[in-house]
Amino acid sequence: MSTVIAQTAVVDPRAKLGKNVRIGHFCVIGADVSIGDDTLVEDHVVVSGVTSIGEGNHIFPGVVIGAHPQDTGYRDSPTRVEIGDGNTFREHCTVNRASEKEEGVTRIGNDNFFMIGSHVAHDCCLGDRIVLANNCLLGGHVHVGNDVTLAGGVAVHHFASIGQLAFVGGMSRVLQDIPPYMLTDGSPARPRSCNVVGLKRHDYPREDIEILTKAYKLLYRRRVGIEVARTELLGMGPIRPVLKHLFDFIDHSCGGRNGRGRDRRKAAA
Repeated sequence: MSTVIAQTAVVDPRAKLGKNVRIGHFCVIGADVSIGDDTLVEDHVVVSGVTSIGEGNHIFPGVVIGAHPQDTGYRDSPTRVEIGDGNTFREHCTVNRASEKEEGVTRIGNDNFFMIGSHVAHDCCLGDRIVLANNCLLGGHVHVGNDVTLAGGVAVHHFASIGQLAFVGGMSRVLQDIPPYMLTDGSPARPRSCNVVGLKRHDYPREDIEILTKAYKLLYRRRVGIEVARTELLGMGPIRPVLKHLFDFIDHSCGGRNGRGRDRRKAAA
């Protein structure tokens, strides 16, 4: 099928559209935008800036992708947004282009689901198969691993990282890094249990679930400390990759500012 553009849409002739792209009424597509095959852009969508959108995405009405970052230091430089394949952006989502403070790109992977009103700020880096429920807010420079779920109304502090297969309960306030494989909740968010349901749904073996559950109990219930927990768990037999991943993530978090491993800024004098 050929690309279809509604008569009321404004598409810059320099924009690059793939095969079978559909652009709805009253959309505005900028000059430096590329949209991959089989992507559906519904009505009243704005895609601007240097923005690349992959194949098979579905963008619902009112979405704005590629607008200026909400950063007072931004000076209209050609920073980018890069979006992969198979993503869904429900109504009124926003994805801001990057600032000049890191790599100059806001990046989103594949097969993610962004529900109504969710916001991805400048310089964020998101993996694959992530779910952001209604009105989730990601501050600038946030990193989110694969298979993460954020329930409705979650707000994430800038420079925070959320590890693979974490689940964050609704209305939580994420001020520090969220470890992988953990279910967290609260204001501020804290690990409440191992994400057993998520691990089972993603076909993790029983041995992985058992060792991660033990790690949670040692670290967040008994609070024995990282080194004591590491020594006890790594001495229980063959080192499982999920356990190494968990401790590597925690080590990185401890090296940053206020529990955010990627926040290496010096404290204000």
